[in-house]
Amino acid sequence: MSTYFPQISAPIAYEGPKSANPLAFRWYDANRVVRGKTMAEHFRFSVAFWHTFKGSGADMFGPAAWTREWNTGSPMQMAEQALRANFEFCQKLGAPYYCFHDRDIAPEGATFAESCKNLDAIVAQAKALQQETGVKLLWGTANLFSNPRYTHGAGTNPDVHAFAYAAAQVKHALEATHELGGQNYVFWGGREGYETLLNTDYKQEQEQFARFLQLAVDHKKKIGFTGQFLIEPKPKEPTKHQYDFDTATVLSFLRAHGLFEHFKINIEANHATLAGHTFEHELTVAAAEGKLGSIDANQGDVLLGWDTDQFPSDLYATAAAMTVVLQQPGGIGSGGFNFDAKCRRGSNDALDLFYAHIGGMDAFARGLLVADKLIEEKALSAFVAERYASWKSPLGQEILAGKSSSDALEAWVLEHGEPTPKSGRQEMLEIVRNDYLLG
Repeated sequence: MSTYFPQISAPIAYEGPKSANPLAFRWYDANRVVRGKTMAEHFRFSVAFWHTFKGSGADMFGPAAWTREWNTGSPMQMAEQALRANFEFCQKLGAPYYCFHDRDIAPEGATFAESCKNLDAIVAQAKALQQETGVKLLWGTANLFSNPRYTHGAGTNPDVHAFAYAAAQVKHALEATHELGGQNYVFWGGREGYETLLNTDYKQEQEQFARFLQLAVDHKKKIGFTGQFLIEPKPKEPTKHQYDFDTATVLSFLRAHGLFEHFKINIEANHATLAGHTFEHELTVAAAEGKLGSIDANQGDVLLGWDTDQFPSDLYATAAAMTVVLQQPGGIGSGGFNFDAKCRRGSNDALDLFYAHIGGMDAFARGLLVADKLIEEKALSAFVAERYASWKSPLGQEILAGKSSSDALEAWVLEHGEPTPKSGRQEMLEIVRNDYLLG
């Protein structure tokens, strides 16, 4: 195998919090057991093929700022080289998984048949490299947003020809994921939305998208794919109104169209921010329904209004996230923490890919340790339990059991008078949280 990262001669090691080595883990100890699972089992960290190996530093204001060694040659040569770079990187980083879009790992051909042939060839190579290295596929998906044919959406496109093309592409991407032993398959509606209602039949597009997902469910059963289907909410960009705006919207859509049992949610931190939510909020909404399936680990910049996809470094966010994950029975199951993140435009050295991933893995590992201690010592949950204690009273239990009535509640209020507001102690709880983060 070619060596694309000669600066890294051995897998990144855990050296502990006192280490000053930026090419070592301070907090992520893969074998450390927390609440009955190793850190490796909690996180199932994954490298995003599209950003890490196809990223070029381009943004909306400028073209590519660098060219990686593996992205030179013919389209198929670049695909093969990037694939080998991926497996070398994952091995040296100690990341057990990777993720891809079909058009990330294999170039699109002049025809659909040629595109399928290209993907099949790369899948065969990826399968051999997985067996050689032990690195696995966390999930696959189809790129249904880059090609101009999807300008007006894929599953929601007003042209049935484009819809059929997208369905065929998903079929092939799902088969590729299945062939590689992928543990999940993700749907991200990159252009499933509208720019203006002046030319949009909203109800028609909702029904189309439901049918689009049902076709995938049917094919999953046909080929025997046992992985989890995931939907990733995303607001605003690239269309003004995305149908998969946030977790609550997606869950409502799934319920309305009889698809609820087939999907869980893949939540991206930066998407939560763009929807006007916190990462913690989106995770909580999904976990409350038992639908938190996987996580795209990144963060945005609150001063910028687009999807910056930065590597996670906010310990408040990672600790809050891990508090939610630890309290969902079974954690994230077959999902993982995928670094859907890219180096900044000015971080043009391939070595920066290691610094970025190491920092992200450490940020979540430290968040896990803080969350574990918060939960174990009931630092926050004890107050929350006390705040809702009145619902354990006979009155509260009757209401929740549906055994009360408006007449009965009116009589109770007439007897007991005005309720006394109690403090939510927000400022005190913020102090408690800070003590755990900084301790």
